[in-house]
Amino acid sequence: SHVPSPSEDSEQLRGAFQGWGTNEGLIISILAHRNAAQRKSIRETYTQTHGEDLLKDLDKELSSDFEKAVLLWTLDPAERDAFLANQATKMLTSNNSIIVEIASTRSPLELLKAKQAYQVRFKKSLEEDVAYHTSGDIRKLLVPLVGIHRYEGDEVNMTLAKSEAKLLHEKIADKAYNHDDLIRIVTTRSKAQLNATLNHYNNEFGNVIDKDLETDSDDEYLKLLRAAIKGLTYPEKYFEELLRLAINKMGTDENALTRVVTTRAEVDLQRIAEEYQRRNSVPLDRAIDKDTSGDYQKILLALMGHDE
Repeated sequence: SHVPSPSEDSEQLRGAFQGWGTNEGLIISILAHRNAAQRKSIRETYTQTHGEDLLKDLDKELSSDFEKAVLLWTLDPAERDAFLANQATKMLTSNNSIIVEIASTRSPLELLKAKQAYQVRFKKSLEEDVAYHTSGDIRKLLVPLVGIHRYEGDEVNMTLAKSEAKLLHEKIADKAYNHDDLIRIVTTRSKAQLNATLNHYNNEFGNVIDKDLETDSDDEYLKLLRAAIKGLTYPEKYFEELLRLAINKMGTDENALTRVVTTRAEVDLQRIAEEYQRRNSVPLDRAIDKDTSGDYQKILLALMGHDE
């Protein structure tokens, strides 16, 4: 299907803001159907033509959850991750699990780009902000998790996988969850290597590592460690659980829902939706449809590929 030029889109968007009230439908029909590169061109063209930042105009014109979804989606993926991570390190909006999510579910290259975008926008590093806003075991896990640039290849050393599976099992059996070696393995090994290690762990010791880390305690560090392992090795399961909690609350967690749909729409949202249906026997789009309304509902469904 024909995609209009960035200048056509830019003029259409400008028109959506003018006159009485905003044309939300038009905004959805344009932005929800443009990929990251196209959205970037629209923003550049908009600034050249109107001397304004499209994001600022969207911010002025829209409100509530719909606005958050449009703004997050319109951002470049690396800028978006930088923005989310920065919010997560601030006093009032601090949220360590979002830091873990970004550090573990992005590819090493995506994480690197997010950290570069962070420095450009916030004039400091993500690592220093994470280190400053955390302490103790959580700092010990999160700083290398965001800081280390993992190897991205598929090669696996099976001897290493066996010895490190054994090492992980010993530390977990001793409840030494914050042991340097355990943190080193989780924060430095490539995703392929980590997967091999955890497969071996499962085969050798008869339990997935996740189950062995599920102690009764409400320990935030352990929750973050489990989330990191899941995000690194099985991201669609990580996101499925997040969505299930977000949708099945006594009232939807819109922030989580918006974040997952906007950050994964161009990555693995289809796989996440399959996992969701498999686990909950309800299609994800139907669950979202039932739980949201108005323009907010429309943009989420459009990003899932289900517009009217």
